[in-house]
This record gives sequence, structure tokens and C-alpha cells, in this order.
Amino acid sequence: MKLNRTYSLKEIADIIGCRFVGDENHVITGINEIHQVETGDLVFVDHPKYYAKSLNSAATTILIDKEVDCPEGKALIISEKPFDDYNKLTKHFMPFRPQTQNVGENTHIDPSAKIYPNVFIGHNSSIGKNVILYPGAVVGDNCTLEEGVVVGPNAVIGHYAFYYKKKDTGFDRMHSCGGVHLHKNVEIGALSTVDAGVSGMTTIGEGTKIDNQVHIGHDTVVGKGCLMAANVGIAGCVTIKDHVTLWGQVGVVSDVVIGEGVVVYGQSGVGKSLEPGKSYLGSPCDEARLKFREIAALKKLPEMLENQ
Repeated sequence: MKLNRTYSLKEIADIIGCRFVGDENHVITGINEIHQVETGDLVFVDHPKYYAKSLNSAATTILIDKEVDCPEGKALIISEKPFDDYNKLTKHFMPFRPQTQNVGENTHIDPSAKIYPNVFIGHNSSIGKNVILYPGAVVGDNCTLEEGVVVGPNAVIGHYAFYYKKKDTGFDRMHSCGGVHLHKNVEIGALSTVDAGVSGMTTIGEGTKIDNQVHIGHDTVVGKGCLMAANVGIAGCVTIKDHVTLWGQVGVVSDVVIGEGVVVYGQSGVGKSLEPGKSYLGSPCDEARLKFREIAALKKLPEMLENQ
């Protein structure tokens, strides 16, 4: 999330009542979680396991629960509860705005778009030329649908991110302030969901076609010309390169990369990054040619046991 203007380190620290380490005029231009950070951004970290990743990321301001050595050119904001204070900042700059109308504020709909009854469109969104939104479709805040996009009945684009911190009192949800960007000629099937980015954009590349009842998690980036069959489930922060095919009921864990041209056969479970140009099968999946050999070998197992 980019801020509406440049803020100083002191200004941001004052908003959440925290002390800081660094030049009080150090510049902050955005707020992002670790998978989306750019130069000028603030990121939070609240576990020693991830200190190094955050400190060495592109982010130039780190909201952290302990004072540590800070890389040159960066600054720290020291917080007892970084997750909570990060949420305070995102809610300060992009608060939740209830909506009682079918179309939100500061939203543009091209005259050529076809909007069926019972469609809901949130704030700060853009609906491009020749977009079709079928009955019951929901487009949340901060979403961009480019020319030729089709969203099927009761599909949801831009629902808040499934991102929680477990506490003694239960699960505390991170406030979503990102959105979704559907590039030209993307098609989203009925009852599918594309979650909004936590602080950036969940992105679906040009010409990608997504079947009914597919879920795509927050901050995932899908390339051009991909194909996803029904009941595919993709976790957050996944990168899917161009021309990937995921057949029915494929599941993908978070923070992996699926290489260009990959084909994953139905009901497979993707638990690691996949090399480009190959076909995969099984759960956990592996190269299809190896899995087919395993299946053939397993068929011989009963006979082998009987002959012992």
C-alpha cells in the first residue's frame, strides 16, 4: 500500500506511540507485508526467525519487537506488539468503510461493461471495457478489472485476506488494504474466489481462464494464459508463471513458485516449487513419469508379498 504522501519516521512512530531508531526525517512512502515490500516501505516482524529476512528485504523501515543492529540506510520502530501496531497503521491510512449502495465511492465503470442484477462493486475500483459481471458477483475495494474480463455468477473478487495471528484470546485477522488486478480477457468461473492482497495486489495475468469453485489466496501472482479446473485451491503468496495448467482439485501451499508451462494433474498436492516445462502428479507431487513408475511398481506389490 502506497501512502497518500511521504511521511517521516517520527510521524509514523507517533501514530502508534512507539520509539524509533534512526533519523527522525527518514522517509516512509508505503506499508507492506514481507512478500510485497519495495524501497520506502515499512514492514513488520515479530519473531527472531524472520528478523534477518525483514532487515535484509527491500523495506527501509522495520517495525520490530526488539532493538537490533540496523542495516545502513534503514530505520527501526520498536513495538511490543508489531502485528497489532501494523494493523493500527493500515487501519489509520485505509480504514474500513461500510457501504450501503451497490457501487462504492471513487469507482469507475466503463459504459460498455455489462453489469447484471445483484452485482456489488466496492470503493476505489475500476471496471474496464466490455467486462461482464454475472448476477451475484462481488468486486471488493481497490480492484481493477481490465478489458474483456468475465466474472461468473456469485464469484467474489477481492474478499479480505485469510491472514491471522494466533493469540491467547483467539485468532486476530490482519487488516487487508490491498486489492485484486485481473488483466485483459481473464475469466473467473461461478462461485470462485480471488482474495485481496494484504497490502498489495493479487494478480491474474492476461488470458488466464479459471473454472468454477476455484480459490486463489492473497498476494498470489498468476501469469498469462494459465488454465485452472474446478476445485483448485491456491494458498497465499504463490507465484504461478505463464501457461501453467492446474487440473481439478489441485492444492498448492503458500510461498512456492510454479514454473512456466507446468502441468499438474488432478488431485495433486503441490508442496514445493516446481521446475518449468514439466508435468507433475501425486500428493506430494513429483514428476509424472516417476509417479507413473511408482504406481506400476505398487501394483506388483501384492503378488510379490504372496510369493515370499
